Amino acid sequence: MVVGHRAPDVDSRTTGATLTAVRQSDQPPVVAVVGPTAAGKSDLAVDLAVRVGGEIINADSMQIYRGMDVGTAKLPVAERRGVPHHLLDLYDVTRPATVAEFQRLARAAVADCRRRGVVPVLVGGSALYVRAILDQFEFPGTDPQVRARLSDELAEYGAPAMHARLRERDPAAAAAILPTNGRRVVRALEVIELTGRPFTATLPPRRYAYDDVVQIGLDVPRPVLDERIELRVRRMWELGLVDEVRRLEAQGLRQGPTASRALGYAQVLAFLAGECSEQEAQDETVRATRRFARRQHAWFGKDERITWLPFDAADLVEQALAYDRRS
Repeated sequence: MVVGHRAPDVDSRTTGATLTAVRQSDQPPVVAVVGPTAAGKSDLAVDLAVRVGGEIINADSMQIYRGMDVGTAKLPVAERRGVPHHLLDLYDVTRPATVAEFQRLARAAVADCRRRGVVPVLVGGSALYVRAILDQFEFPGTDPQVRARLSDELAEYGAPAMHARLRERDPAAAAAILPTNGRRVVRALEVIELTGRPFTATLPPRRYAYDDVVQIGLDVPRPVLDERIELRVRRMWELGLVDEVRRLEAQGLRQGPTASRALGYAQVLAFLAGECSEQEAQDETVRATRRFARRQHAWFGKDERITWLPFDAADLVEQALAYDRRS
């Protein structure tokens, strides 16, 4: 399965247009490694950062939380190969987080890297978060009364029912938002009510906020990705996800409006509450993650600026280095 377009094959004719060469300009490019979960984005991002002297900027909304390590597949320090990583472990799990706040933090990190002549390498699987950082992206306003009313309805009827309402009013937005993510569902419904338009209609055109951006996507055939997701989830259980959630629950995870809805964490919390068996929690994590991966494909696939490379290419790093959007 291929979405977007592919970079040209790497050979001697491409050596004049590389990320390394681009670094000689006054402002380093902004590089983003995107794609579905379990595709290998973190490893490729580190490889690129090592090769071009870059630094990693996390664009995963859940890796910003301290202690959420196993379930978010946060790269251990020992595997970061000395590459500085930004926007990891900033918040306690009880603190809510918004895309707008993430945008502010990430753009500050990008500006800091470029000011020092360092290539910022963004890595993440949320198309909305990546777009909020890379594109000219402003968020619609809010109305406290509308937000409060919708939040009360969320508490009364539950996230699935509110998600069904969103699906009636804006199917595209509902397809991009997890049914368990009540806060994002409420926000989408709020924007629809305030603007009179679908939430997706408020998204700006794809126009970069930076003068030089390179987006590399990792393309994984769906059957292979499904298998990789299952292996990843099983591995998370082996690495102690349940114990991690127990520790975080003692720190208030269950009350955290953002962190408690993370894939894997929500399912383990349900198990710890006696709502399902541990095996059922694990199986549901696999299913939910596969559904999320399909949403990622749908959203990233709409962005023709992304160059997609085969995740298992023997020369993956070389292909990524050889790509320059201006070539």
